[in-house]
Amino acid sequence: MYVFLPLIILGVLLLITGILILLDYIFGGSAEKTIILNGDTELVVTGDDTVLSTLSQNQIFIPSACGGKATCGLCKFHMEGDVPPVKPTEEPFLTNSEIEEGIRLSCQVKVKDKMKILLPPGLLTAKEFHSEVTEIEELTYDIKRVRFELKSPNHVEFKPGQFMQIKVPGIDVIRAYSLASDPAHTDYVEMLIRLVPKGQATTYVHKALQVGDKAILIGPFGEFYLREASDRPIVCIAGGSGKAPIRSILFRLKALGMPRKVKYFFGAKSVKDLYYTEEFMELQKEFPNFEYIPALSAPDESDNWKGEVGLITDVLDRHSGDLSGAEAYLCGSPGMINACINVLNKHQIKTENVYYDKF
Repeated sequence: MYVFLPLIILGVLLLITGILILLDYIFGGSAEKTIILNGDTELVVTGDDTVLSTLSQNQIFIPSACGGKATCGLCKFHMEGDVPPVKPTEEPFLTNSEIEEGIRLSCQVKVKDKMKILLPPGLLTAKEFHSEVTEIEELTYDIKRVRFELKSPNHVEFKPGQFMQIKVPGIDVIRAYSLASDPAHTDYVEMLIRLVPKGQATTYVHKALQVGDKAILIGPFGEFYLREASDRPIVCIAGGSGKAPIRSILFRLKALGMPRKVKYFFGAKSVKDLYYTEEFMELQKEFPNFEYIPALSAPDESDNWKGEVGLITDVLDRHSGDLSGAEAYLCGSPGMINACINVLNKHQIKTENVYYDKF
């Protein structure tokens, strides 16, 4: 009898495993579940994946600069009804009021049956685009301009200032980059991508990506975009590759004849970090309403720099008067954005007139 004991144990284990798989199919991840979207759309889904992944599989895309790793906080969504407790991974990205309202990170919440969720209508127009790289230009030692020609779909409508995501092939990485191109050209988009040490996506772009390569883009996303209906003076502030969305905004303002007064502050360390200087200087000559103010925080002696010197916040402070009637567009690191907001507040700007994306 002892000879057959291992076989009996194995048989019992296989039976238990089979029962568990069957129960999971009936009651768990494999069972059909219904997601009620914005109160009027029902999605029937299967699986036990996150809301972020499940919606993506159904061609509904929530922005996620980190690809669902709970490090960016972009993939917020609104749950109604039975809202699960907040996970520790979500807490750094949610305010108390958001938690009370049922806001969660879609990369951290698993799909459950009869789930009621609310998404901004703008997200429902985001798509997945198959594209081809047609141009790569080295702007500085660590920033490249990449043009993606759209193949399927072959055009995109976006607001100047918005961003799209790139799927990095071969690895489970998705990263978000602001669009730097003229929104009047709908058959391609351009991004300014800075090399981040040890960054998987930026290393791929700078070391591996070549003209002719295929790329999958998702978007457009973002509430950071030019408010065209406004007639307020504009303050733009950027650093590094943060020049991308401001460039797109200026393309649109140029097309409109630069109807509003615009001051553009750009912060860099030294001359080697500056780019598109001639382009913006020419724009300044063409439109008296536009002023470009580059500033270097630590210029080299060999730079022979005659322009503004200091942190961009200090330069902004020196060149700003009363901003209570202005609006501001910011793009840069979270630290830079926070510091600039403090200066803008000092000059009486209204909070609701300050626009930015943090990613």
